Amino acid sequence: MPKPFPMEFRRDVIAVARQGGQSIAAVARNFGISESCLSRWLKIADREDGIAPDTPAAPARAGEGDLEAENRELRKRAKQLEQENEILRRATAYFARDVLPQ
Repeated sequence: MPKPFPMEFRRDVIAVARQGGQSIAAVARNFGISESCLSRWLKIADREDGIAPDTPAAPARAGEGDLEAENRELRKRAKQLEQENEILRRATAYFARDVLPQ
């Protein structure tokens, strides 16, 4: 199994691909990775960033960009709150086992 690429490398490749100056095939060729690998990285990054895939059939309406940006921010905040909630739940369970009789 080949060694995975470092996250910094992936972020750089994704940033260049998202700029849109070159095709995905050209970006992949320039960085020495396969086109399918770059496509998979882009899909994963879009999902993590809360970006919906581009659909040429649906034209962008005024204000949609603002809603999408707000939606991304809200998803990030919700994920952060879920992580904080999990930490608090585990801390409560840890301290409760010392207080409760066995």
